[in-house]
Amino acid sequence: MKSWKVEAAIIAVGLLLMGLFIKSGLNSFSNKDRGVQVKGLAEMEVPANKVIWPLVYKEVGNDLIALYNKINKTNSAIVDFLRQKGIDESEISINAPSIQDKQADRYDNSIVQYRYNVTAVITVTSDKVDLVRKLIAEQSELLKQGIAIVGGDWEYKVLYEFTGLNDVKPQMIEEATKNARLAADKFAKDSNSKLGKIKHASQGQFSIEDRDANTPFIKHIRVVTTIEYSLED
Repeated sequence: MKSWKVEAAIIAVGLLLMGLFIKSGLNSFSNKDRGVQVKGLAEMEVPANKVIWPLVYKEVGNDLIALYNKINKTNSAIVDFLRQKGIDESEISINAPSIQDKQADRYDNSIVQYRYNVTAVITVTSDKVDLVRKLIAEQSELLKQGIAIVGGDWEYKVLYEFTGLNDVKPQMIEEATKNARLAADKFAKDSNSKLGKIKHASQGQFSIEDRDANTPFIKHIRVVTTIEYSLED
């Protein structure tokens, strides 16, 4: 009789423990699928550290040799102007001129005064952004030498770039992650839960754009991280 009672007690304790384990396992399984996905934003404004400035001028005429000599003379004058203002020769490149022969255009039968229309481009590529911006404002000095720099053509716009993204990435990712954590904490508190570990994280794409149309030399950097946290009771 005594043996039977002991066996019954052992079975009862076993069933109780098994029930507790099952309950714990069900809770763990339930908590495993509970989570919240949030996004964290980080933004920063930085000055451009590289500029590409095309200086464009045009010449017209009927004598190719004369045009060639004039372009060489004009190129030398522009390069001298740039070097005197502080631009290194290594930062200056002279493009091959683009020549349009009006008489060779079979679709245009109009009578023109000048047969050849030449577009010449000298490009400055430099990290001296402030200096180049100053020179852009002073390029009218070339008019004194009879050189008219043309602008407004979309093909020859001044371009400003920021090449130091790797230097600011860690700081911006840290800020975006912190902002995501704040959003997740708020959600957890509102749902009477505790925030657990990160289940999944995605850095997202960095974007670099002009701050606005009037200040292309100031760049706006943006990144959005997506992070999923587990939720616990």
